[in-house]
Amino acid sequence: MNEVIIRRPVIEDSDELNRFFETVIGDAFRREGLGELAQEIEGEIAAKVQALQADLDTDGTAGTFYIALQEGRIRGTIEIGPVTGLILSCTQGQFEGMTEVKSVLVHPDVQGRGLGSLLWSVAGVAMASRGITDFCFDSGYREAQRVWTRKFGPPDYVMKDYWGSGNSHMIWTRSVSDIKVRFSL
Repeated sequence: MNEVIIRRPVIEDSDELNRFFETVIGDAFRREGLGELAQEIEGEIAAKVQALQADLDTDGTAGTFYIALQEGRIRGTIEIGPVTGLILSCTQGQFEGMTEVKSVLVHPDVQGRGLGSLLWSVAGVAMASRGITDFCFDSGYREAQRVWTRKFGPPDYVMKDYWGSGNSHMIWTRSVSDIKVRFSL
C-alpha cells in the first residue's frame, strides 16, 4: 500500500464521499447476503451522507469524520461522536453521554491491508486528545463482528436474532487505551 493521508473532510470531498458510501455500504450488504434490500441500503447511505453534512456544518461538533486517502482517492473513513440510536435503545439508555465510534468504512479494493486499523488508531488519538477515556461501538454485519471480536474481544451485549434468525446485533464498550496501534501498510 502506498502513502496514506488521514485528514478531516472538507465540503469539496462531499461528492466523492457520497460515491464512496454507496460503494462500501452496497458491498457490505452484498457480502452479508442482503444485496436485495435496496431500501435498507439507501437508508444506510442516506444516514452517512446526513452525518457527513452535519460534521461539515458544525465543524465536527455533531460528529467527526476522518478520511483516508491513497493516491488522491478516498479509501476509508471513520466517524466518532455522541452515542445515538440503536446503542441507546438496545441498552435502555445506559450509554447516554458516551462517545461512539459510529462507523469504520474501508473500500473493498483495500480491505484487509491495515487501513481500518490505521483509522482506529486515529480515532483513538482523537478521543484521547479530547479527554475521552471510554467509547462504544456496534455492528450488525457478521463480517465486521468477526473482525471486531478478533480486535477487541467478545462484545458486551448481544441481541440475538435482532436482524432475523441467526443475525445478531453486537455492542462493545472499551477503553481508549484498548485501541492498539497495529498495522502494516
